[in-house]
Amino acid sequence: MKKQIELTNDLNVIPKLAVFVEEVCEELALEKSLVFKLNLVLEEAVTNVILYAYPQNEVHSFKIFISKENGILTAQVKDAGIPFDPTTQAPEVDTTLDAQERKIGGLGIFLIKEYMDTVSYQRTADGYNLLTMTKKLS
Repeated sequence: MKKQIELTNDLNVIPKLAVFVEEVCEELALEKSLVFKLNLVLEEAVTNVILYAYPQNEVHSFKIFISKENGILTAQVKDAGIPFDPTTQAPEVDTTLDAQERKIGGLGIFLIKEYMDTVSYQRTADGYNLLTMTKKLS
């Protein structure tokens, strides 16, 4: 099963994303804790696309895919924005510091890596950023 949604680069779409994730997770009968984690990681990834992938004041769309196959849940974010690999280019986060002492940036990808089993990035031949996140279902 593979579901998708197309969103625009506007922060007002975040509630629409949450509804999509909830509906897909309900259809897949996923545990509440996993639904929470998937919602959080996708919100983080989508927020980064909205804020940084495209020039300000330009409207663009991008897609989110969620699929389940062979006991693996896969979530993908695909956009045609500025090439950016969050798995290598996002700043490292020092979680030993208090929140006030930390530098801005990097916490989103840190959380994504914490909650998902694998996180990978690819710049496709046709010019898209593709962030793929997987979680093995028990």
